[in-house]
Amino acid sequence: MNVLNPYLKQYKGTQIFLIFTAILTGLSIIAQAYLIVLAVDRVFLQGQPFEAIVPLLGWLAAALLLRAALTYASGRAGVRMAAKVKQEFRRRLLDKFSKNPVQASLQGQSGQKVSVMLDAVDEIDSYFSRYIPQVIQTSIIPLMILIVAFSQHLYTGLLMIITAPFIPLFFIIIGIKTQKKSEEQMDKMAAFSGRFLDTLQGLTTLKLFGRSAIQKDAIRESSYGFRDATMDVLKVAFISSLILEYISMLSIGLIALELGLRLVVFESVTFFTAFFLLVLAPEFYLAIKELGSAFHTGRGSMGAAKKITDELEKQDQPVVWGDKQLEGLNPPVINLNEAGFKYGESGFELTGISAEIKPYMKVAVTGRSGSGKSTLLHLLAGLVAPTKGGIEINSHPLSSFSEKAWFDEVSYISQKPYVFSGTIAENIAIGGNKNATRNDIMNAAQKAGISEMVSSLPKGFDTSVGEGGRGLSGGEKQRLAIARAFLKNPSVILFDEPTTGLDLKTEQILQASIKELSKQSTVITVAHRLHTIQDADLILFLENGELKGAGTHSELMEKAPDYRNMVSVQQGGDRE
Repeated sequence: MNVLNPYLKQYKGTQIFLIFTAILTGLSIIAQAYLIVLAVDRVFLQGQPFEAIVPLLGWLAAALLLRAALTYASGRAGVRMAAKVKQEFRRRLLDKFSKNPVQASLQGQSGQKVSVMLDAVDEIDSYFSRYIPQVIQTSIIPLMILIVAFSQHLYTGLLMIITAPFIPLFFIIIGIKTQKKSEEQMDKMAAFSGRFLDTLQGLTTLKLFGRSAIQKDAIRESSYGFRDATMDVLKVAFISSLILEYISMLSIGLIALELGLRLVVFESVTFFTAFFLLVLAPEFYLAIKELGSAFHTGRGSMGAAKKITDELEKQDQPVVWGDKQLEGLNPPVINLNEAGFKYGESGFELTGISAEIKPYMKVAVTGRSGSGKSTLLHLLAGLVAPTKGGIEINSHPLSSFSEKAWFDEVSYISQKPYVFSGTIAENIAIGGNKNATRNDIMNAAQKAGISEMVSSLPKGFDTSVGEGGRGLSGGEKQRLAIARAFLKNPSVILFDEPTTGLDLKTEQILQASIKELSKQSTVITVAHRLHTIQDADLILFLENGELKGAGTHSELMEKAPDYRNMVSVQQGGDRE
C-alpha cells in the first residue's frame, strides 16, 4: 500500500490543475509538430517563398512558449504540493517528539531522528514534485498523440500501442528493486547520522579514554556502508535509464522503418503524414520514458515515506491535556494515586506510588540509582502520562488541566540544565514570560547567586554562551537554571539531584537559593545527601520502581529497614 496516497487526496485542486496543464501541453506538442511539418512541406515541396511561412513560424514560437510556460507551471504546482506535504510530515514528527520528549529521547539516537525529520522527509519531495505531475502527463499526452497517430496512419498507431507497454513494464520491475535499495540507503544514512552526532557530542570523553581511534573506524565503516548503499541505488538508476533509452530508440526506429518503406517503396503515405508522425513519435516515447525516470525517484520516495510512517506509528503513551485552568495563587495539593509508568513493553516500570503533597511542602525523593526517582519527577512534571493510576491536582486529574496551565506553575531543574546558544540574559529570560524586563532578569540572577559571576564578565548579561552551555561550569549552569525559576515564580519546583558533583561553596549557594524558593513554592527534590533528606517534610523512598516508604526521616528510620540501611551506609562511609 502506498502510504503517500492519503496525502495526495488532500490536493485534488492541484491535481485538476495538473490535468488541465497536461491537456494544454499535449495540444501544444501536437501543434508544434504540425507547424514544423507544414512549414517544411510548403518551403521544400510546394516551393513557397520564406515570407509565406513567417506567420507559421510566429505560431510555432507561440506554441513553444506555451509549452515552456505549461512545463514551468506544472513543475511549480508539484513543488508547492511537495513543500506542503513535507511541512505536514515535519509538523507531525515534531509534535510526536515534543508531546513525549522523554520517550523520544530514550528511543534511538538523536542523529537518527534528525535524519528522519530532514533527510527522509526531503526524500519524499520528488514523489509530489516530479512523479505525480509526470504520471498525469503520461496518462494524457501519449493518449492524445496516439489518437492523432491513428487518425493519420493506422499501422503507426498500432506500432505505438505494441511497443509502448515495454517501457512501463520494465520500470515497474526496476522500481520494486529501487524501493528496496532506497529503504536500505535511508537506514544506512540514519545509522551514519546517529553515530556521527553521538561521536561529536562525546568527542572529549572519547579522547580522554583513548577511544577516539576506534570510534573513527566505526564512523568510517558506517560511512562506507552509506556510500555502498547510495552506489547501489545509482547503479539501478543508471541501468534503468540506459535500457529505457534502448527501448524508446528501438521503438522509434521501427516506426521510422515502417513509414520509410511505405513512403519510398510502397508510396502508400504522403510526405506530410510520414514526417508528421516521425516528429510526434519521439514525443510519444519521451513522455513514457520520463515517467520511467520519475517512477524510479517515486519508488525511492515511497521507501523514505515508509521510514517516516514507521517512526510516527511507534507506540508511545501520549500526554493528553484538557482545558481546565488552575485557580488561586497558592501551590496546589498534589495527590499520587497508585501512579506508575512503564518504558515500553519490556522496559523499567515505576508502580504503585501513592502520596499527598501539601502546599509549601519540602519533599525529598530518594533511593538507589535506577529506583525510578527521575521517572517520578517526569510524571509530576507532566512530561509523561501515567500508564497506571493517576495524579490529581487540587482533586482534579492532572490531565484535565491545559498544558499551559500546568507548565506555567511548574519549574523542572534537571541534573544538567540545558543552556542554549545565546546570551546569559536570553537564557534566563526563557524562564519568564515575554514581558519580563531587564531588571526582572537581573533580580532573578541576584537571587540565584549568579549575578556576581556575570558582572565579572566583560559583557555582563550580554555575554554569549555556546550551545549546551559551553563556557559555563556545572554549578553556573545550575544557578542559571535556578535564576529561570526565580523569574518564572512557579508554585511547584522539581529538582533532579541539583547539587551532584558540585563543590561545597557552589552547593551552599544552591541550597540557599532552593530555601528561598521554598518560601513561595512546593519543592520536590531528588536527593541522595543525608542533610537534604533530613530537612524534608516528606520523604518518598523508592526501591526498584516501588514505593518502600513515605514519611519523615524519623518515621522512615523506624519503619523502613532499607531506608535505615541506606542512611547507615552514608553515616558510616565518606559523606558526600
